[in-house]
Amino acid sequence: MLLLGMIIVFGSLNMDFMISLDRLPVAGETVLSSDYQLMSGGKGGNQALAAARFGSKVALIGRVGTDNYGKTLRESLKSNGVMVSGVAYSDTLPTGCAMVAKEKSGENQIIVMSGANIETTHEQVPDEILIKQNVLLMQMELPVDQTVTLLTRAKAQGLTTILNLAPAIMIPGKALGHLDYLIVNSIEAQQIAEKLNLPTGNNAIKLAQALAIKGQMTVIVTLGMKGSVAVTKNGEGWTVPIMPLDQSEVVDITGAGDAYCGTFAAAIHEGKTLPEAMRLASVAGSLTCLKEGTQNAMPYLDDILSRLDEMPPAEKLDV
Repeated sequence: MLLLGMIIVFGSLNMDFMISLDRLPVAGETVLSSDYQLMSGGKGGNQALAAARFGSKVALIGRVGTDNYGKTLRESLKSNGVMVSGVAYSDTLPTGCAMVAKEKSGENQIIVMSGANIETTHEQVPDEILIKQNVLLMQMELPVDQTVTLLTRAKAQGLTTILNLAPAIMIPGKALGHLDYLIVNSIEAQQIAEKLNLPTGNNAIKLAQALAIKGQMTVIVTLGMKGSVAVTKNGEGWTVPIMPLDQSEVVDITGAGDAYCGTFAAAIHEGKTLPEAMRLASVAGSLTCLKEGTQNAMPYLDDILSRLDEMPPAEKLDV
């Protein structure tokens, strides 16, 4: 059966070990923690859930182990409205895991063990869902060659393509030309610009502009507490702040980036303009910071809309 009008997320699934610390360790140091929690995660699963809670039809493509973690991840996402028939089981590797160490300030360090994620292949995405009514959302926690191949297939069929280049693993320059939207944080943007020998300094707007011209795409750079900026391939620029928050209410920033990406993809798929999608994504990212964890912190559409009026308007940039 042909599936119309959905977001295809090609991404990772991990079980997250959330470790609470008074402070993060420095290299070579051992610190003690009295508390940890197991939570569903992985950038693919997180962003798929964020898009589904916005109201989109979402199909997740990935791979988990046959262990209890894998089954838990699939069932949790399924119960939240994400289609998981495209999440396969590995016969040889365990489900991916991530160690997330978080100190009281909210800052964190993350180590990802890929596990079954490395067996995910582009062939798991059937040709019949690669149609122009759909949006493809990807990250960089799956094998680069499989991500690039799927991106090429999708662009040839006219899909809107979105890549959250996190972690900042380099992809071929030609692949950038197959993207409609690239989402990176300021550190990732700087790393990519350096690898492409783009002289931009550390200016987020110049980084976005240089990458947009290089890849002929729209580039969005997220700036944490400073919001986000975007530059299109035509040179049009926008800046959007974060939703104002009482910092005493911020408990965990771990899921903010994934909430932003999943919500942005859902808003673009719904037909929102670039500044509208950025504002909605900013609210979603901000709201996520008010709860512990990642997937359980993803806001629903009603939550986002109820706080949208608190967001300052997007501002046009002179680029």
